[in-house]
Amino acid sequence: QVHVVESGGGLVQPGGSLRLSCAASGNILSINAMGWFRQAPGKEREFVAAISGNGYVTKYADSVKGRSTISGDMNKKTVYLGMNSLKLEDTAVYYCAVGRSAIPDTEIGMYRYWGQGTQVTVSS
Repeated sequence: QVHVVESGGGLVQPGGSLRLSCAASGNILSINAMGWFRQAPGKEREFVAAISGNGYVTKYADSVKGRSTISGDMNKKTVYLGMNSLKLEDTAVYYCAVGRSAIPDTEIGMYRYWGQGTQVTVSS
């Protein structure tokens, strides 16, 4: 059994920053990539950022590129998503997921295990 748990969400003012954390445990390989996705009300879940199984390769959605950083200890399957210059449109439930391979993919179907999500609300 695999558990994926996110934390760090909350209410943030526009222009502010936050850091999300994710810990995965259970029967998973240390080589698997991990990723962050988000889903806003009434919208489909979308890719935010991902990191390769060895931690050396990262990918970002254009909407967060330049103001987000994904990092982590891939041996411990712990990843973080730091976001700054937050915008109203960043409001969403943020999900962490464990990939099916070591490749940091942008497609939802390439991730096998998912957390329950953590709410991020950007509002003044």
